[in-house]
Amino acid sequence: MGTSIAFHLAEAGVRRVVLIERDELGGGSTCKAAGGVRAQFSDEVNIRLGARSLEAFTRFRDRPGQEIDLHQVGYLFLLSRPEDVASFERSVALQNELGVPSRMVSVAEARRLSPMIGTDGLLAAAFSPDDGHCTPESVVLGYATAARRHGAVLHTHCEVTGIETDGGDVRAVRTSQGRIETSTVVCTAGAWSKEIGAMAGVDLPVEPLRRQIVFTEPIPGLPRPVPMTIDFATSFYFHAEGEGLMLGMSDPDERPGFLLNRTDAWLPRLTEAIGARAPRLLDAGLTGGWAGLYEVTPDHNALIGEDETVSRFLYATGFSGHGFLQGPAVGEVVRDLYLGRTPFTDITPLHAARFAGDALRPEINRV
Repeated sequence: MGTSIAFHLAEAGVRRVVLIERDELGGGSTCKAAGGVRAQFSDEVNIRLGARSLEAFTRFRDRPGQEIDLHQVGYLFLLSRPEDVASFERSVALQNELGVPSRMVSVAEARRLSPMIGTDGLLAAAFSPDDGHCTPESVVLGYATAARRHGAVLHTHCEVTGIETDGGDVRAVRTSQGRIETSTVVCTAGAWSKEIGAMAGVDLPVEPLRRQIVFTEPIPGLPRPVPMTIDFATSFYFHAEGEGLMLGMSDPDERPGFLLNRTDAWLPRLTEAIGARAPRLLDAGLTGGWAGLYEVTPDHNALIGEDETVSRFLYATGFSGHGFLQGPAVGEVVRDLYLGRTPFTDITPLHAARFAGDALRPEINRV
């Protein structure tokens, strides 16, 4: 998110764009992301952000100029509860109105699209062929390289230690490498955004939540292509990774916190979900995995906007697992907010003030 915004600002001619990263670029949640990209959401704003980003990903080799190994193999949501079928039918109708070529598919077609699945208990599925996955590290590299080419300065291994404000105006950012005078701050600190916001007196209701993924050994005869396949009732998902698969799933017992260690506590539940929905995978060996952090808000929707009390404190955070895939579009949006332009879509509903006004916007199609 930070490199995308830095690129879009610098490309637009904004001078003295500085990005501060306390580790390596992409070293937070992005390097642990599953890399999924999609426009299949239930919320209109998320659909528009996803679709706009998909367009940008397809052109990424030309702008900003980087190969990202994009595989548009589709997203396939498997549905086994009547209420989920009804919900996805409504979502697909909205997606189609907004130009997304998603569709409801039968159980038989779902099996043809993703031959590894078992169909017991399935009622229907939803599929969009334009969705898929790409390499997060390559996206970060592309934006960072292009941002520097346009004059932005990117400081790594540099930690923000404070934000100075005066009378509701931003004055400076203090870092471990010195003080930077500025009138504008854009917070894209992901799971760490609440702490950054507090430095300026801004409340950003974001909590960190550990999510884990694992990889299988090479699977002989693995059918190709493999869509991003999600069992919606359990959140178990998989997509191709090399000659094997990447597997993931949410853990309902996980509690908020900055936990990045891997644990086996979730594996029995994952194994149960695999046995029910993709039993052929039970014979696949695992070769490793990692833990990363979701940046979660109370309604699982992003925070995008400018604070109402601290002038020129902008933020793009709290994406609840959707940040990587929405990065290109949000880069455009924040650029336009900074320049006083009207963004391509109205992101007012994602302002942090919605929590004070009880105007939550729950995202249904979350993974």
